[in-house]
Amino acid sequence: MIRTFLITVFMLSIGTIYAQNNSNTINGYYPLLRSAFIEANAYKTVAFVEKRWRIPGNSGFNESIFDVEKTLQQAGYKREVKGEADGPLTYRIETREMHRPTWEPVNAVVTIEGEQTPLLTFATNRNMLAIYSASTPAGGVTAEVVFLDRATLKNLEGKDLAGKIVFAEANVGVFYTAVVKNGALGAMGYSMPGYTQPEKNVNSIQFGGIAYQDSLSQKFGILLSYAAKERLKAALQKGPVKVHVEVESKIYPSKELTIVANARGTTRPDERFVFSAHVQEPGANDNATGVGTLAEMARTTAELIKQKKFEPKRTITFLWGDEIVSTGRYIAEDTVRAKGIKWGLSLDMVGEDVTKTGGSFLIEKMPDPSAIWTRGKDKHTEWGGSELKESDMFPHYFNDLVLNRCMQQGKENGWVVKSNPFEGGSDHTPFLQAKIPGLLMWHFTDMFYHTDADRLNMVSAQEMKNVGVSALATAFTLTAANQTTTLTLISELQKNATDRLQDEYTLGLQAIKDGSPADAEKHKIDVWARWYTDALGKMTDINVDGNTSNISTGIAKAQKIVADLNLKFDGDLK
Repeated sequence: MIRTFLITVFMLSIGTIYAQNNSNTINGYYPLLRSAFIEANAYKTVAFVEKRWRIPGNSGFNESIFDVEKTLQQAGYKREVKGEADGPLTYRIETREMHRPTWEPVNAVVTIEGEQTPLLTFATNRNMLAIYSASTPAGGVTAEVVFLDRATLKNLEGKDLAGKIVFAEANVGVFYTAVVKNGALGAMGYSMPGYTQPEKNVNSIQFGGIAYQDSLSQKFGILLSYAAKERLKAALQKGPVKVHVEVESKIYPSKELTIVANARGTTRPDERFVFSAHVQEPGANDNATGVGTLAEMARTTAELIKQKKFEPKRTITFLWGDEIVSTGRYIAEDTVRAKGIKWGLSLDMVGEDVTKTGGSFLIEKMPDPSAIWTRGKDKHTEWGGSELKESDMFPHYFNDLVLNRCMQQGKENGWVVKSNPFEGGSDHTPFLQAKIPGLLMWHFTDMFYHTDADRLNMVSAQEMKNVGVSALATAFTLTAANQTTTLTLISELQKNATDRLQDEYTLGLQAIKDGSPADAEKHKIDVWARWYTDALGKMTDINVDGNTSNISTGIAKAQKIVADLNLKFDGDLK
């Protein structure tokens, strides 16, 4: 009890000084944004986008880009003529040549010979066709199915598969090339991860792809649901099986589109907060919800600027395109622009109705010590992540700042907000690779992730609103920050730091009781304290008007409180 009291005293020594005016800054954004953000608009965009099978260059991808453009135009964004400086609200569509053709599915049916009911149809399983599957000849093909186990797949030397369709309980993309090289007409594979609960969701199929060779030699790959796999195996146990396969798809040259919108900063336009949402992939939550939420965020921002209710001093950028590729290119292609990117925030799978999909809303943190020692409230998702080293750490205030903004929204309506240690794999990674603070807003574990059950009925409009309001509250805070706001954020981060040290101290005491060396537990607290001390030190870049003596003093006081608490806990861990 004494220790908790001391921490509280430490907190109040700085926190009460600077938090007085918070209601006029950060807190004031929330009612404004809750009123302006119309979740029905975001949901309408999702409904449009999720109907389309989207990979870069195909009609579904491009139509989605043009739908976002329509939203931007209606909101008052003007298409660039000379560049971003054309006006306060601008957008552009970037067009690039693609190194290989694009692909889109049209239809497919697989039927076991002698059975009336198809094994799979595209109408009910839109993910059954592997990306880059070619059309069959008119009328389809009928061929014997050959089952190969994993051991046989590893050694196909001399195996004659001419005129056969190979079936394996493996990712079709892994063995397609080898079996086609040995004469197979096509391949059928089953590979559903456990978190999709395939024995419960027996008709779900995760999308996948096969290698593209050329327009003449390309064959097809069929992805199987659990039910289809079991039915095919049962048929094979009775004797030889033939299947009839009809595939219709399009493979054609195209261009890749990216759309970029800007709400231009009035004071420091070259400094920017960058939002991104990827367009490709065929699902509703992944990632039509990111597209729709970000479109409504852009509209909301424009509305508030035009109504003179908000003025960004730094630029807010909204980007839609090909995952990782578009954000990576945005950073790499213009080194001058890249120097001004201060924060990146990716929206990926942000609209789950968690009562149906499972999982929860998450902020994936930049590398912090929880990615080294994952314990207590910190947990990796079933996406998974490798253990990081101390040298991989990225100490920065952005982790807690975004979490705090989401928590603030959650206090209003009970929205559940959690975080996970860094795992990677989405639009935030190019920012981190460029040493730019970058975070991911997402949901996991979603049992319909990448499956053809990821449809509009799995989407929550309110969830998108929670994400959109929190994300914009973050961007508004950072792109218009003054000294008062900065001091408030320093106080806030100091509390995050001392709360974390308290948690790690409690965990350390238990670990020592369980046999862990005291020095090992002290080291963990030391690393956390250093991480937060360094993160506090980076808060000099928040104030639009630059660092001030008051800000430097506030940072120094907060750092001392963290350091003193670190020493106290080190002394108590025995």
